[in-house]
Amino acid sequence: MADFDTQRSLQKNRIRRRGIYLLPNLFTTASLFAGFYAIVQAMNFRFGQAAVAIFVAMVLDGLDGRVARLTRTQSAFGAEYDSLSDMVSFGAAPALIVYEWALKGMGNLGWIAAFVYVAGAALRLARFNVMLEVADKRWFTGIPSPAAAALVAGLVWIIDDNNIDPIGLKWWVWSVTLFAGLTMVSNVPYYSFKTINLKKSVPFLAIFVFVLVIALLSYQPALVLFAGFVGYALSGYVAAAWMWQKRRRRPPPAPPG
Repeated sequence: MADFDTQRSLQKNRIRRRGIYLLPNLFTTASLFAGFYAIVQAMNFRFGQAAVAIFVAMVLDGLDGRVARLTRTQSAFGAEYDSLSDMVSFGAAPALIVYEWALKGMGNLGWIAAFVYVAGAALRLARFNVMLEVADKRWFTGIPSPAAAALVAGLVWIIDDNNIDPIGLKWWVWSVTLFAGLTMVSNVPYYSFKTINLKKSVPFLAIFVFVLVIALLSYQPALVLFAGFVGYALSGYVAAAWMWQKRRRRPPPAPPG
């Protein structure tokens, strides 16, 4: 009887290992759906809705990993699925949206910029997966693909929200798309926010700033989000310059002997 129970327990463990965790992968699937929905809306020339869908995918993508850690349901399958979902939602979707919206009339230059963005997102995700165990948790190498997607989608959203013809701004759009794609594969450091401890007490001013941000988001969400991600995109270059200056000021090592 004991042998039978042992075999039954081992069989259950094997079945459990072959399965997947439902809860975090539901968030990943929802993020993937938001990215696909953004592509569909862009094909129907609803570019504002497409941009909003990218931001929804960002929120869902940020939740799946946290849910997995809180429920202790991390898995190799979940990590791979998350990367594939990110490639659709933050790689292919923003590139297709911005191409259909403003870059299509630029000929070869338009699709080249869109492709550079897609290739940058793919390479960024591949590098992140390879360096996951050895990279400094405080910093990302290159701008994360969700932030790059927010930069492109935020530009689409704010221009569409103000009923501005994007054709007149096509060179600005082309530059932002190219900048986002190249910055993803750069070695520019970006703060990861992973070291922030939400369990610690904070000054009263921090609560006030949080309330102010929420109020601004409710008033002008497109402008506030785009401005925030522009600031984040530039912060990496500021951090890189600061680190370079710090290395220059470091005294040279003393000669041996």
